Amino acid sequence: MKKILIATVLQIAIAGLVQASETAHHGDVATIEVQNASLAKNTEGKGFGPQSPRDLTNKKGSNKRNFSVAPAFENMNLCNIHFHENAEHKGGEFTSFAGNGDGHGFNTGYKYSGKLGTAESKPLDEEVCKSEHGSLQVGDTIELHYVHSTAQVVPGPTLNSCLSEADSNPQLRVEAQVFVLVNDPKAANFNDLTKVAEINRYHQAINIPKKTGVPIQYAGSTTGPAYNEKGSPLQVSWSVRPRVLKVNAESVGQWCKSNVFNEDHAHGVRNLVISETLLSNMK
Repeated sequence: MKKILIATVLQIAIAGLVQASETAHHGDVATIEVQNASLAKNTEGKGFGPQSPRDLTNKKGSNKRNFSVAPAFENMNLCNIHFHENAEHKGGEFTSFAGNGDGHGFNTGYKYSGKLGTAESKPLDEEVCKSEHGSLQVGDTIELHYVHSTAQVVPGPTLNSCLSEADSNPQLRVEAQVFVLVNDPKAANFNDLTKVAEINRYHQAINIPKKTGVPIQYAGSTTGPAYNEKGSPLQVSWSVRPRVLKVNAESVGQWCKSNVFNEDHAHGVRNLVISETLLSNMK
């Protein structure tokens, strides 16, 4: 009975995340401060575990709900790859505030805090990953999430791909990398960065960046604007790389046209969680 209940909660949370990231939103725009206040109020005393995203430079957190750290991603199955427009986390080389946004996850988050050269900043002639919120442009920042699961699953669309009939309550790990889009064919190729193969019987993204700094690890949750004002019940072990990698913008557009995850646009950003009672203590 307990396992059925957990599975139901997982499915509801995942459905909310997918709907919020792919459906147009209308109505009054809420500021980040207002939404954070609502988040704190709506989660108070309800037992939610530590949340994400967070300011990676702030290690303080007083959330007492502990869960086991997920295994290294090499010992888990890659189940999904998706990305958000602007970085959801703040830290490393992504500390430039993008703004309060529309209240539903767009035009907010954090951008690459470095500078690009004149040639690599030249706009492309074609649109990249066009959606109802517009297209990505050269100079834009994205945060890519390589999602892993301890369930016996194969890579596929949405976080539903991280669950199975035999294991509806798996451990989850996200390896996160922030990129900035550039007009440079010699920059990192997004198709290579998302290439999937089976290694030692585990499905893996075989080209997760290794030279973008020591990952900052902490206990958190799933993200996405569906949780701007409510808590995410899903527990995630996070590893966020602090350095930004330049990626060929044209290759990002190519990936959006065809990939096994059915991803064709950038997802919205969940506001930074700032309440210490909703954050884990980082060592």
